[in-house]
Amino acid sequence: MKKSRKSLKRANQNISVDQVISNRILILTMAIAVCFLVIFLRLFYLQIISYNDYTAKREDYTSIKQYTSAPRGQIYDCNGKVLAKTVVSHNIVFTSPNNMTTDDYKLYAKRIVKVFNVSTKDFTDEDKKQAYITYKSFLSPTDSEYAANHLMTSRELKQYKSGAWGDNAESKRYQILMNRIGKKQIGEMTQADLKLCVIYQRMISNQSTGQENVVLEDVSDDDVAYLVEHKTEFPGFDVDFGGWKREYPYGEALSDILGSVTTSTQGLPSELASYYLSRGYQLNASVGKSGLEYQYNDLLAGTPEIAKITYDSKGLAQKEVVQEAKKGYDIHLSIDIELQSTLDDIVKNTLSENGGTANRENFQSLFTTVLNPQDGSVLAMSGYQMDLDSKQLTYFASGNYMSLVNPGSCIKGATVYMGESEGVIKPGDVIYDKVMNIGGQEFGSYVDHGPVNDVRALEVSSNVYMFNVAIRLAGASYVEGEPLNVSDLQGTLNKMRSYYSMFGLGNKTGIDVPGESSGYMGYGSEPGMLLNYSIGQFDMYSPLQLAIYSSTIASDGNLYKPRLFSYATEVNSQEVVVSNEKKIKSVLPKKNEEYLERVQQGFRACVTSGNCGEDIMKYSVPVSAKTGTAEVEEWTTANLVGYAPTDNPTMAFACSAPTSGQNNQQVAANICMTVVMPKFIEKYFELYPAS
Repeated sequence: MKKSRKSLKRANQNISVDQVISNRILILTMAIAVCFLVIFLRLFYLQIISYNDYTAKREDYTSIKQYTSAPRGQIYDCNGKVLAKTVVSHNIVFTSPNNMTTDDYKLYAKRIVKVFNVSTKDFTDEDKKQAYITYKSFLSPTDSEYAANHLMTSRELKQYKSGAWGDNAESKRYQILMNRIGKKQIGEMTQADLKLCVIYQRMISNQSTGQENVVLEDVSDDDVAYLVEHKTEFPGFDVDFGGWKREYPYGEALSDILGSVTTSTQGLPSELASYYLSRGYQLNASVGKSGLEYQYNDLLAGTPEIAKITYDSKGLAQKEVVQEAKKGYDIHLSIDIELQSTLDDIVKNTLSENGGTANRENFQSLFTTVLNPQDGSVLAMSGYQMDLDSKQLTYFASGNYMSLVNPGSCIKGATVYMGESEGVIKPGDVIYDKVMNIGGQEFGSYVDHGPVNDVRALEVSSNVYMFNVAIRLAGASYVEGEPLNVSDLQGTLNKMRSYYSMFGLGNKTGIDVPGESSGYMGYGSEPGMLLNYSIGQFDMYSPLQLAIYSSTIASDGNLYKPRLFSYATEVNSQEVVVSNEKKIKSVLPKKNEEYLERVQQGFRACVTSGNCGEDIMKYSVPVSAKTGTAEVEEWTTANLVGYAPTDNPTMAFACSAPTSGQNNQQVAANICMTVVMPKFIEKYFELYPAS
C-alpha cells in the first residue's frame, strides 16, 4: 500500500514537470513567433513602406549634388534695347575625381597650360594673389616661406598656429596675406608659374564639395575640339556647352550703375560670399557683385541646374541631371539709352573741354540726373571725373547718388515755401534787398536788388530775402550792426531741415541701386549758420536729391521714390512677372499749395528774365529752373535744377559742377546753365516733343 502511494506521488511529480516544460516551450515558441513577426514587420517597413526614403538617403550618402548657374536674364532700356546681354560661352570645366593627389592636380594643371590658350590678361588681381599663395604652398612645410607665411608677423604666425584665432583662423590669415601680396611678390613667379598656379587653384577650389569648376572661360572652337578628342588624357575635365558670359553693348554708358557680374571662374566674390551663401547660392555661382546686377540678382540669376554626381570604379565623376536650369528673368529699366548716350556725350565733352582750364583750374567732376516727375523714374543719369594732371576721364554716373555737392541758391525755393508755410512771410511780401550788417559782418546778395517780393527773390536769387526768412523763423530781429539774438539755434536748424526734407533734401532717396549717400549736415554754433543754410551754404546733398527736389516742385508737391527698374518678364516673353510701381513717399500739404505755386512762378521767372541763361530762355517749350552757386573756399560750385514743359512737366533735372569756377569777380559762368542743360533739353524735346 505504501509502495503504490509513492508511485502515485512520483507520477504526479512527472506530470507536473511535463506541464512546466510544455508551458515553457509554448512561451518560447510564442516569443520566437513574436520576434519573427517584429522582424517581418520591420523588414516590410524598410523594404516596402520606406523603400523610397532610404533609397534617397543612400543616394545622398553615396553621391554629390552639383549646381551650375543658369544663363542670366538680360537688362533692357525702356525701348527694348539690350543694355546687359547674355551670350554663349564654351567653358572648360573640371570635377575632381575622388582619388587625385596633389601631384596629380599639378600634373594636369601643367597639361592644361601647355595644351590650351591660357592668357594672364584674363587673370584678376585676386587670381594672381591666390596664385602666389599656391606657389609658396608647393614649398616644403619646413621652409620659412611655406604658404606665404613669411608675410605674416611672428606674432600673427604664433597666434595662427596656436589656435588663438579660433574658427576664423584660415579666413583671417587669408585676408592678411591678400592685403600684403603686391607686385613685388607676384613678380617672383614666372608667367608659366603664374598660369600653373591659377589653373591649379581653380581645379582644387571646390575639391571638398565635388562642385564643378570652370578652369578656362570662353575657349575657342579649336580648344573645344581638342578636349573632346583627347578627353581620356584629361580625367575630370569636360566642356560646358551651356556656359555664358555677360556683355554690355553700350560700353561705359551706365556701366557703374548697371554694375558687374562675377565670371564663371570667380564664383562668389569674397566680400559678398556670406550674403549669397545665406540665400542658397553655391560657391561656384556667377552672381552680381555691384550695381543693378547685384540689386536684382535674384531675378536675373534664374534657377541653377542640379546634377547628381557619382563616381565610377576609376574614381571619375558621372553626372546625371536631376533639375534642368531655368534662365533668369529679363528686367526692363526706365532709362532711355539714346537719351543716356546723348547726356554722356554732353557731360564728357563739357568736362574734357573745360576741366582744368583758366578760371576752372579745379573743375574735375560733373553730374546730371534727369527724372520723370510724374512717377520718379530715372530717364538718364551721367557723371564723369577728371584727373587734373593727366586729363584722364573716368565714368562716374553713380556719383549722382554716391557723392555730395554744395547746393547753393538752388534750394531757395524750399526756403520761400518754408517761410510762407510758417507764416513769417506772406505771398507777395516785399523785402528791401541791400547789404545787411550783422555784428559788424556784412551779408548780401551778389548785387543789391532793391525791393523784391517772393517771386522776384527767386527770379534774381536774392540772398537778403532768404536771410530775412531765416531770421524771422528763428524769432529774431535784424538790427543793423547788432549781432543776431537767436534763443534756439538748433531748434531752428531742425525746423529748416524738416522743411527741406519734404522736398527730398538730406535724406536717402531710396533709389533701387546700392551705395546711396544720405547727405551731410553742417555744424556750427553761430547764428550766422542760419543765414548760410537758407541759401544752400550749409548742408550738402547728392545731385539725385537735387533732382528729386525739382521733381517735387514740378509735380505739385508729390515726392516720388526714384527708380531705375520698371518690371521683369519671362525670357522671350512680354508677360510681366514683377512690377515696380511708382511710389509716393510724401505729399506737400494741400493747404500750402498756394505757396508752392509761388515757388513755381519764381522758377519760371528765372528763365523768362534770362537769369537762368539765355540759351534755356529761347526754347519754344517753356522751361522752369533755378540756378545755384556755392562758395567752397576759393572755388565755386555751380548747379542748375528745373523742369519742362512748365505746365505739364515730363522731365525734371539737376546738374552739378563742383568747384567748377574760381570764387572771385572773374568767376566762370555756370556751366550747367550755359552748356550742359541747353544741349540736353534740345535733344530731349527732339525725342519727346511736347504735346
